[in-house]
Amino acid sequence: MKVKYIVYALIILGLGTLIFYRIGENKEEKKDPNAKKPATTVYGKILVPQEFADNLTLSGTLEANEEIELRTEVSGVVEQINFEEGGFVTKGQSLVKVNDIELRAQLRQVQTAQGLSSENARRAKLLLEKEAISQEEFDIATADFKSAQAQVQLIQAQLSKTTIRAPFSGKIGLRSISKGSYISPTTLIAKLVNTAQLKITFSIPEKYAQTIKANQTLTFTTSGSKEVYNAKIYAIEPSIETESRTLKIRAITENKDGKLIPGTFANVSLPLAKLQNALLVPTEALIPIQNGKKIFVSVNGKAKEIIVETGARTDKDILITSGLKAGDTILTSGVMSLKNDSPVKVKLQ
Repeated sequence: MKVKYIVYALIILGLGTLIFYRIGENKEEKKDPNAKKPATTVYGKILVPQEFADNLTLSGTLEANEEIELRTEVSGVVEQINFEEGGFVTKGQSLVKVNDIELRAQLRQVQTAQGLSSENARRAKLLLEKEAISQEEFDIATADFKSAQAQVQLIQAQLSKTTIRAPFSGKIGLRSISKGSYISPTTLIAKLVNTAQLKITFSIPEKYAQTIKANQTLTFTTSGSKEVYNAKIYAIEPSIETESRTLKIRAITENKDGKLIPGTFANVSLPLAKLQNALLVPTEALIPIQNGKKIFVSVNGKAKEIIVETGARTDKDILITSGLKAGDTILTSGVMSLKNDSPVKVKLQ
């Protein structure tokens, strides 16, 4: 029986020793969770200041420098059409001629009346000098003459409007009338567009408003093409749009070869001020968090998380405006699994 109790006692003592050992080991692990963790191999990069040309990427729309809808100012039947659809016309060129036979008849009528009133005014002046008529009679004759002159000028102005001329040189669109059509001021004849130069209208955030100046050059591309075009800013709105908090800007570009089409979407790249000592980090190094972004840096073999503020970005890099300094070793890959103070082994890129 004594042997049996001794065996039981030894078993209980062994179990107690094992439990005590495990409790002590767990306490040590809680004190230093990384003590037994091997260093994680990550890639890093030492930050070196460099020149950075900050570009603002925007969306814009190409518009014709000049564009109008051709309409007549007088009603009548179309007598001549002097343009080809889709062709080019020059400033002052006759495009459409409206029948003016009635107006010419009216002009002859009022010219006859003008001649008669002119003669009456001349005679009245001679009679007034001889005191044969009163001043009132002379004034009436003079007024009749001036009224006849005005009638002649009115009909002549209406006659000039029967010929519709191009107000500027450009490309004319599809016509919506035919010879013999009756047109009125509400009738659309065609559209005339000046495509030799095109305007680009776009908006920038208000925080960049002070950095943009007239005559500043920008570049842009269009959908479906990789060709880069240049444009120059020539007009800036004097006030910020309160709803969008943006400033509207307009630039102009040459289009002598006709490759650019009004209405096309434009990807605008607007250069801002150049930074001489900019700190750029690869975009994959940034980790988004609830209230911003963070980056891991290597300090004495451990990963340290740094909250950063960012600025403009390129295809591969992003500008750091706050949080880092030149000479910091940033961790660029394998960072998603890291925690603060994790041991790391850095391979510099």
